[in-house]
This record gives sequence, C-alpha cells and structure tokens, in this order.
Amino acid sequence: MDIVTAAKQRYTAKAYDPSRRVPEETMQQIYELLRNSPSSVNSQPWHFVVASTAQAKARMAKGAQGGFAYNAPKITDASHVILLCVRIDADAGHLDQVLAQEERDGRLPDAAAKARQHGARKGYVDQHRYTDKDLPQWLEKQVYIALGAAMLGAAALDVDTTPMEGIDLGVLDKEFGLHEQGLTSLVMLSCGYSAPGDFNAAAPKSRLSQEQVFTFL
Repeated sequence: MDIVTAAKQRYTAKAYDPSRRVPEETMQQIYELLRNSPSSVNSQPWHFVVASTAQAKARMAKGAQGGFAYNAPKITDASHVILLCVRIDADAGHLDQVLAQEERDGRLPDAAAKARQHGARKGYVDQHRYTDKDLPQWLEKQVYIALGAAMLGAAALDVDTTPMEGIDLGVLDKEFGLHEQGLTSLVMLSCGYSAPGDFNAAAPKSRLSQEQVFTFL
C-alpha cells in the first residue's frame, strides 16, 4: 500500500474485534517506527509501555474509569495497547545516554564532533528550559511525532489504531511507577482490527480541501 492510500484509508477505530490478534512480526514493525521516529536534536524523550495480554490490558484499562469509561473497551478488546510516555525532564543523565548511543552507532567520528553535538543539544534544551520556559511542552511535541509515525505506519500494515487522550494520566503514572522512572504518561494507542459493527469504519473521510490548508508560494 502506498503511503497516500494508507493516509486516506486510515481512520480511528471505535470498536475492536477481541478475537483477532496482530501478528508479533507486524507489531515489531510498529515498535520500530516508534523507536526510529524523528525528534528535535535527536532528543528521544520517550518511553513506550506495551500491553498485549488480557492481564496487562486490564492494568491499562485502570486509566479508563469514571468519566473515561467509554474508552475501556477500546483497550480491553484491542490486540495491543501502547502507552506513550514522555520524560519529565531532559536531564544530564538522559542527554549523556543519547550521546553515548550516537557514539556507539558511529555518528560521532571524533571528540570534536561529540562535543559539538552535545553542546548543540544541551543548548536547545536550555533554551526551552530557561528562555522559552516550555520544556515539558517541547518534549511532549516530540512524542506526538512518534504517535503520528506509528499511526500512519500501522495503516500501511492494515492495522487499525485508536489514539486516546481520554485517559486518567495520574492513575496510569501510579500503576506503572512512571514518576520513579522520570516519566509521565501522555497518550495511549490501541492497535488491532476493528469489529464488524465499528460505525467509523464505514464513515467517509472528511478533510478540508488542499486550497484551504495550503499556501503555495
């Protein structure tokens, strides 16, 4: 499937067929899309918690209680559920970890290149921390880039998805001990195959026209 066809056919699943499982090899491709997503200055401020068993999905569904109960079936009936988390801070430890991985991967040919890369990345982090004062929001933006990549990639693999912000982040943070890891939950993504009665599958896609959303210079 070409990428434009995948984008046009993609929709947000509203109900899942609990009897159908996404093959592990397909999910591994989605995981790699998340891991290889772009981020500003290669900051990679994310962590992904995956639930694929009934027990694990039940833990995820703790974040869909009370006012968010309408989302619970999209968690428990899906094949796999991914909780996208963001780092609370791009601290020195994380920046050093990213730099060390870049060195192992051959991106830094010498000490001078390593110093330049570290200085540039720290400079952007410090700009958002001290000058723009929007570091948490900036880090969250990077995770949403990964979310978009995963959703489009899943569509190209014929896997249905549902992004969910209607979840109790505080409950999920406690359930998975995220604060102790320097993380907080941000958004959830269900993956699977929609149920035959999913009303949204048959609904026509609706987007503003190209003339309305583009300015060509």
